Amino acid sequence: MFAITGITGNVGGVVARALLEQGKDVRGVVRDVDRSAAWAGRGCELVAADIGDAASLAAAFAGAEGVFVMVPSSFDPAPGFPEARSIGATLRSALEEARPERVVYLSTIGAQAKETNLLTQHTIIEAELRKVDLPITLLRPGWFMENSSWDVAPARERGVIASFLQPLDKPVPMVATSDIGRVAAELIQEKWSGHRVVELEGPQRVTPNEIAATFSEVLGRNVRAESVPRDSWESLFRSQGMKNPEPRIRMLDGFNEGWIEFEGGEAGSRKGDVALKTVLAELVEREARAA
Repeated sequence: MFAITGITGNVGGVVARALLEQGKDVRGVVRDVDRSAAWAGRGCELVAADIGDAASLAAAFAGAEGVFVMVPSSFDPAPGFPEARSIGATLRSALEEARPERVVYLSTIGAQAKETNLLTQHTIIEAELRKVDLPITLLRPGWFMENSSWDVAPARERGVIASFLQPLDKPVPMVATSDIGRVAAELIQEKWSGHRVVELEGPQRVTPNEIAATFSEVLGRNVRAESVPRDSWESLFRSQGMKNPEPRIRMLDGFNEGWIEFEGGEAGSRKGDVALKTVLAELVEREARAA
């Protein structure tokens, strides 16, 4: 049996479906069983647990051949990342008690970075997981292609997408959530010892200009990328309700300056199959259905 957290989301859902299609027993670890009932209809066992409650997590992970762990990211963490420190300690306690055969944790590109930034949340949680004497894979994907969902409306309506990734011709390691879920489902069925890092990106790196050009293809209209001035970020993020925008700003700096990167570089990363155009077409179609 494989216990999957985040089953109602994009990545966790792909992991669960892949395992179900292979005839594996899947336990969905959810906050609300009733709201996740569709997964029971697909053949999943559902168990209620909270990411902040070690006892409920340990019960949900108990008896599992493999556990896929993903945690909700905070885009506006409190100074010092107390949320991540609490989650890391909780996960460590739950895994030490449950003792599943192996674990795949969804981390991020740049988790090894020394500079404090938004992704430091995963650095903190990884450090806790490294204290657990179990086979653990730290799966570090690149920038999610699905982050472009915010660009669909302005691309369609105004022919412009605002980019915090700069310069506009700088390639960025990106990956589709479907690739992340597929690879996670493969990894969780492997056998290994100790702790390992797997870094994952798409078939090729993507520039903001290429995102705009791909939107042009998908939408059938001219779309261009436009840089958001660096000196406007703090006031912009605060106007959107953020109380502590510095970690997010530093994360963007890390991608733009190159210090958020895979430990093994582009040559050392595993490559996914899903192209940017496929993802953007799905995002455009999804928005059209929701309209």
